[in-house]
Amino acid sequence: MAAMATVATLAMVTRVATVAGQSSPLVWQSQPSGVTVRLRGVSAVSGDVAWASGAQGTVLRTLDGGRTWQGRPVAGASALDFRDVDAVTAQTAYALSIGPGDASRIYKTRDGGTTWTLQLTVTDPKMFLDAMAFRDEAHGVAFSDSVDGRFVVFTTANGVSWRQVPADRLPPALPGEGAFAASGTNVTMGPGGRIWIGTTAARVLRSANDGRTWTVAPTPLATGQATGIFSTAFRDATHGVVVGGNYQQERAAVDNVATTSDGGLTWTRGPGPGLSGFRSVVAWWPGNGRIGVDGRSGGWLAVGPSGSDWSVDDGRTWTPAGGDGYDALGLVPGSATGWAAGAGGRLARVTAR
Repeated sequence: MAAMATVATLAMVTRVATVAGQSSPLVWQSQPSGVTVRLRGVSAVSGDVAWASGAQGTVLRTLDGGRTWQGRPVAGASALDFRDVDAVTAQTAYALSIGPGDASRIYKTRDGGTTWTLQLTVTDPKMFLDAMAFRDEAHGVAFSDSVDGRFVVFTTANGVSWRQVPADRLPPALPGEGAFAASGTNVTMGPGGRIWIGTTAARVLRSANDGRTWTVAPTPLATGQATGIFSTAFRDATHGVVVGGNYQQERAAVDNVATTSDGGLTWTRGPGPGLSGFRSVVAWWPGNGRIGVDGRSGGWLAVGPSGSDWSVDDGRTWTPAGGDGYDALGLVPGSATGWAAGAGGRLARVTAR
């Protein structure tokens, strides 16, 4: 892999975001990735361990909080575009590549990326994997663009084999409905067998039983050739946020966020200022006591190529949160620490100030 360095050793740059003359509660610390390809996937395990992925078969891992990143290449996959990576531990991770037919694959490593096992290869040339998500190492879900008016969903219950959900268990897809392979986060798994998938038609597929049965609900996000839902996230079983916009107009801020308080059955647009541009990923930020939702420490963080926004009132209003702009965001579970990844091999560690 010509663009990949074995170990990145460049100096890091720390930036405290300032918005409208006020300090943001976030610190964006640029880190050397050793690559120049666009990184579309990132997954944080702990304050020391994270994985990232992108074009030209790129998979990276850090074991020292991002001071150095090492390539963990997948044999025979240098031409693939890994748009999603989901890490379980420092040793165990899944990587998903996109593309028509057999370019869409899912690999797994259990030895820190020394070797990878090919678990799923799509054989139908009309299928196109977009993203995956996991509740734990055993339980996962992956989503493809629809085929002939039917949604395509794969699930695993053992972390080894994948099965396609029978078409008759899924609602019909709208013409051309699929998902954006943008940040690996338009698919979310929650507690109690809950799954949410955001589509290009600004709808949310929902399952409450690990994918055995499904319903679909509309959202007020804008739809069109370059618009729809790009990311879904839930802070508990009932409260969630979807974000998107027009990826061809990154600074346009029209109908790009919606919230739910009933588990995704219904979605509403907030009454106040929305996101300040197209956003490809949203995540629940546990916070550090400085920002809060319903009296608790925490908030929502949405990130896109043109910047970021955060909300302290469960997505009803949003304020710019600084940063240089990234495609993907992965937060350490239960922690106010994570990583963002983007174009040109850019990586940043994100922490609460």
